[in-house]
Amino acid sequence: MTANPLEFTGERFVPGIEGEIAQEHWHRYAFARNFVAGRRVADVACGEGYGSALLAASGASVIGVDMDSAAIAHARGSYGALTNLRFVEGSATALPLADASVDAVVSFETIEHLEARDQPAMIAEFARVLTPGGLLVLSSPNRPEYSDARAYVNPFHLHELDRVELERLLDGAFGARRWYRQRRYLGSALWSEDGAGSTEQLTMDGPAVSAAQAPSAMYFVLIAAREPGALPSGPALSLFTESDDREWKRIDAQAREVLRLDALLKQRDGELAGETARVLHFQALVAERDRQIAPVAKERDEAREAVAAQRQQIQALEDERLRLERAIGAQERIIAYRQSARWWVRLPFLRVKLLWKRIRGE
Repeated sequence: MTANPLEFTGERFVPGIEGEIAQEHWHRYAFARNFVAGRRVADVACGEGYGSALLAASGASVIGVDMDSAAIAHARGSYGALTNLRFVEGSATALPLADASVDAVVSFETIEHLEARDQPAMIAEFARVLTPGGLLVLSSPNRPEYSDARAYVNPFHLHELDRVELERLLDGAFGARRWYRQRRYLGSALWSEDGAGSTEQLTMDGPAVSAAQAPSAMYFVLIAAREPGALPSGPALSLFTESDDREWKRIDAQAREVLRLDALLKQRDGELAGETARVLHFQALVAERDRQIAPVAKERDEAREAVAAQRQQIQALEDERLRLERAIGAQERIIAYRQSARWWVRLPFLRVKLLWKRIRGE
């Protein structure tokens, strides 16, 4: 039975996600196999279960613990065929395991998901379930590099630690520790075919080559125990990649895409320069046209003003003509009236009336 894949929300890694995050998570579990062979193992905050299944290939038995019931159900459906692997629901601060019941506890990228007040309880639980000679294999992001240097905030991390804070948290329960630094590293690699020999680190600054310091840790991966004698030896250097080099292929594909986009950008810049030249040419033509038609436009405007003045004069003459026509019409009506028979009948009376007014002195 294979469960449906879990959705990648950013809170926990799930197989199928490509890129740097995949290499980091798979590498930690592959590295932990060096220390859990033949041991009873608890994988705390196992998530989807892929890491627990990988540890089960070398461990005597593995218990995957996670507080997410959906993740546990998925893990049981995906990896239930492994007889030495089982999954249980539980919290890292209250493990559902008996005292001294496992020989190794593996917990990667877990502690930063707890509040600071809960982190000591998590370490105490690891110590409780481990046998006296048991091992803790733990990883934690290095806050100065993971967050501070990049101005990055992971919304799922409640309290990240630097090395001193992680040391202080482990003091008492796990006094013996061997530290490893994990970080994405791009360079050239040479290795012995027979696997023998030590490791060296080189760096180049211009033509000079010198011994290199190990890069600052993006993540700390540490092996811890109660006593130094319980710490096993481990590899000085651990390299990890996919069998088909898919991450390098992805990076190469991205580089080719950048080159393609750069070529398109240069082509667009060339086309834009040509269009700019054409626009400037047209602007020059428009400026020359404006210079040539400016006198004509001035004459046109002056002619329009003259026509407007003439229209005003014509309108004034037309108004005067209408006024005179009205005056002449009034005079004609008076003359016509005085020439009528009615006028001659009334005329003697009008003259008598006018004489009487003069006599009365009105």
